[in-house]
Amino acid sequence: MSEENQQFAIQKLYLKDVSFESPNSPQAFTSGDWQPQVNVQINSNHQPIGDDMYEVVLDVTVTAKHDEQTAFLAEVKQAGIFTLSGFPDENMGGMLGAYCPETLFPYAREAISELISKGGFPQLLLTPVNFNALYTQQMQQQAEAPADQGAAH
Repeated sequence: MSEENQQFAIQKLYLKDVSFESPNSPQAFTSGDWQPQVNVQINSNHQPIGDDMYEVVLDVTVTAKHDEQTAFLAEVKQAGIFTLSGFPDENMGGMLGAYCPETLFPYAREAISELISKGGFPQLLLTPVNFNALYTQQMQQQAEAPADQGAAH
C-alpha cells in the first residue's frame, strides 16, 4: 500500500481514570524543606474497538516521597480513540505503541500537573518522553521473554 492510503485521525481524547492521594497530609506540608524523591511510571496499552479504530490508554503514575513518607500519589489514565488505516502491519505496533501515546502525553502531563497543584504541592511538570525508545525497549524485552508467557499488549 502506498502512503497516500494511510490515514491517522484522532476521534476523541478523554480522561479514563484519575486518582490523587495525599496520605500524610497535613504533615507533608509542615516538614521543612520540600526535597521529594519523585518516581514516574509510564505505561500504555491499546485495543481494537472497531474497523480501523483503536483505544489507546496512556497510564502515568507519579509518586513523591518526602522524609521516607509518601507525600502524594497521582495517577492519570489519558485515553484516545484513533483511526488508523492503510498502515503495513509492521508499522501498526509503532503507531499504537509510540505515536499514539506520544500524542496523548501532553494531555496527561497537564492533568498530572493540575492534580498535584490542586493537592497543595508545588507544580510538577513531567519532562518530555521518547516514546519510540520506550516502545523499542518494550519490544526487546518481549523478544527476550520466554515464549510460553504469551505476548503482552
